[in-house]
Amino acid sequence: MGYKPPYSITDYMVDSVSLISEKIGEMHVKTELASKPQLRKNSRISSIHSSLAIEANSLSLGQVRDVINGHSVIGPQKEIQEVKNAYAAYEMIGKLDPYSVDDMLEAHGMMTRLTVKESGAFRSGGEGVFDENGKCIFMAPPALQVPGLVSDLFDWMKESSELNPLIISSVFHYELVFIHPFSDGNGRMARLWQTVILSRWKEIFQFVPIENQIRTRQAEYYKAIAECNDEGNSNRFIEFMLKMMNQALDELQRSAKREDGVFSLYVKRLLSAMDFDVPYTANEILEKLNLKSKETLRKNYLSPALENGLIRMTEPDRSTSRNQRYVKE
Repeated sequence: MGYKPPYSITDYMVDSVSLISEKIGEMHVKTELASKPQLRKNSRISSIHSSLAIEANSLSLGQVRDVINGHSVIGPQKEIQEVKNAYAAYEMIGKLDPYSVDDMLEAHGMMTRLTVKESGAFRSGGEGVFDENGKCIFMAPPALQVPGLVSDLFDWMKESSELNPLIISSVFHYELVFIHPFSDGNGRMARLWQTVILSRWKEIFQFVPIENQIRTRQAEYYKAIAECNDEGNSNRFIEFMLKMMNQALDELQRSAKREDGVFSLYVKRLLSAMDFDVPYTANEILEKLNLKSKETLRKNYLSPALENGLIRMTEPDRSTSRNQRYVKE
């Protein structure tokens, strides 16, 4: 065997792989994603919005949804094009070969169409990561080494059939970010290709919004990468990604329950009155639902929706704050 990325299997990884596998086994039966096209689409839109938001795309979840649905959106044209590109790339997941470098280059071409000069090709120049003061904190390998490094990484994947794909995909994600093979779009491609790898193993992963979990813990995501760079292995990052997958499966299960109608009519009415990604005050929700009692709103609507992760508070540590808002997840 040739190149082997530096990592070791920890007890946390073993336990996490076991837990994730159990959840997949349960959800494969319970969610019946084939019969829930809206759930599949919402999960994909959430993944795309989150992956782009990590890279500073400013469009809201609602705007991303509108772009994908073909509606006019006022916003930076490059960011609108990024949404169109990401949607085209994610729609190809089931057709992409996770072990093909050519397929990855094709996906990068879709992901960066009309927005990046070196689209669908490895970078020709140097790449580094800089802090807020402009200081270089990480320098990627020279461009001449990129094709060989990527080829070695793909060869390792092909030769690692004994490893669980949850581990393989996480190692690949970190290694691709480290190699930084593209002039732009490295993070987006690393997250997309992890999904490609996982989807070849279990189709359900096409619609598991892992990117959404990463976005909510973005600082931890970058910290894990930095720690791995310092330590010379990807252990910390693998553990982080397994944690994100666990939480993403929980999120998908909550969404499936909502579609199955296990929540009360009160909660359904609340969710239908709220738009995604829009913060509402309690008074605004009272008005939308044509209610007069704040106690009724709290007991029958807000509390059960909060408990099931269907909405969130903008100030969770100060539930009675005058500035409190509620956002549909």
